[in-house]
Amino acid sequence: MNRLNGKVAIITGASAGIGRATAKLFAAEGAKVVVGARRQAELDSLVEEIKAAGGDAVAVAGDVRSEDYHKALVATSVERYGKLDIAFNNAGILGEAGPSTGVSEAGFTEAVTINLTASFLAAKHQIGQMERNGGGSVIFTSTFVGYSFAFPGVAAYAASKAGLIGLTQALAAEYGPKNVRVNSVLPGAVDTDMYREMNDTPDKQGFVTNLHALKRVATPDELARSVLYLASDDSSFVTGTASLVDGGASITRT
Repeated sequence: MNRLNGKVAIITGASAGIGRATAKLFAAEGAKVVVGARRQAELDSLVEEIKAAGGDAVAVAGDVRSEDYHKALVATSVERYGKLDIAFNNAGILGEAGPSTGVSEAGFTEAVTINLTASFLAAKHQIGQMERNGGGSVIFTSTFVGYSFAFPGVAAYAASKAGLIGLTQALAAEYGPKNVRVNSVLPGAVDTDMYREMNDTPDKQGFVTNLHALKRVATPDELARSVLYLASDDSSFVTGTASLVDGGASITRT
């Protein structure tokens, strides 16, 4: 417990799934958390849960495509809690799916904008504040899809999420001398709304489950614990990584 005691964290995509689980875990580990997503009601209920458990949180709803929104999240962390130590840029979408030759330009662009460009805009302002604080940890949610595994019909998702790995490496190299660490977590299948959207039949779910060495999909809480490691001082010499948390999917051929 208290691995994040005295730390201040921003978490986007916090209304559900991995983001929500991570916000609750960070707060339980002592962090003060600024939670962001589009849905105000879901964020408000999350803040209530965190406070009921003895934590401290504030919600800022908005659209991650807006640079002003990322400025507001950072400003809130500083105005409310005095600094920013950790940022978990987790917001993302599946995007337009289907045969790649049929994907619209608008659909592809939307996935890149939300999954990649928005993460860059977030980090741009988060890192600036972390430099002023003497360092920090930035974490992106990428995926094993388009890195160690490929599925047909999700080109926009795979390309936009793979781009986060290049962004991670570039930022880690650039800001390592400023004591800012930057890493990506690459989940395998996680039981979230997006997972159920992609795998909407028992046959599809059974197929995806079998791809993993552990022969199951992860819970959001399991991913949150890997994010906690990258956020905490336990990973003080870890930066620039694409950290697979994939239940062995990348090495399984059975």
